[in-house]
Amino acid sequence: MNKVPNIRTLSSGINRSEKLLHNILRVAFTLLILLVVWQATVLLFKLPNFILPEPLSVFERLISRIDILLKHSWITTQEIVLGLLLGLSMGLFFALQMLLFKPVRRWLLPVLIASQAIPVFAIAPILMIWLGYGIASKIVMAAIIIFFPVVTCCYDGLKNTPTGYLDLANTMQATKWQLLRHIQLPASLPTLASGIRVAVVIAPIGAVAGEWVGSSQGLGYLMLQANARMLIDEMFAALFILSAISVALYFITDKCLNKLIPWQI
Repeated sequence: MNKVPNIRTLSSGINRSEKLLHNILRVAFTLLILLVVWQATVLLFKLPNFILPEPLSVFERLISRIDILLKHSWITTQEIVLGLLLGLSMGLFFALQMLLFKPVRRWLLPVLIASQAIPVFAIAPILMIWLGYGIASKIVMAAIIIFFPVVTCCYDGLKNTPTGYLDLANTMQATKWQLLRHIQLPASLPTLASGIRVAVVIAPIGAVAGEWVGSSQGLGYLMLQANARMLIDEMFAALFILSAISVALYFITDKCLNKLIPWQI
């Protein structure tokens, strides 16, 4: 006997399709406006190609150098993703230490705040000396730049757990581990998700900054080489690829977080 399709399921599927189509059209419309403004700026101010190339020139360079751009994009993407994993794991670990051990919080919090006063470019040469010019130094750079927002968001989420939940758990004689696992960690997830979204956006800055200081591969390296040869259209093509990677990572992360934490929507 054939099952009758659930009307609610069909309606939900249609709504998701309409939402996806709406998002695609919105992104396409935004890109179109940016391209029109870009082209109008070049024509209005009669800017030469070495100052601001036309969109068509950048597109042609993107197509002609797509193999080289994709090769360097893969390196930069690895640096960003591995830096995110390292930074997120370190941030979560230290946030838990600050929550569970008050002496750690008193000593670590001022260090974390002071570390943000040091520019990333000041740390990069030291990391190059310690870790070499390979991918490791760029991963650490990306992890360092996202470390503070992840720690603070996770710690704030753990610290601001509703007292009613904690009182109920204590009344039921929950252990410290049970309190952390079943109450504090789930309650902190929406705040931690906000920190993860910020981290995904700024992690490429650390990876590319490391490539600028010293590297032989990656989009940052490619941009430096294009700048030295006055290939501004190639620089814009590499910048376009980097922006696409960042936007894709953000929306993938956002989609995964909404699935894992449905109650925050």
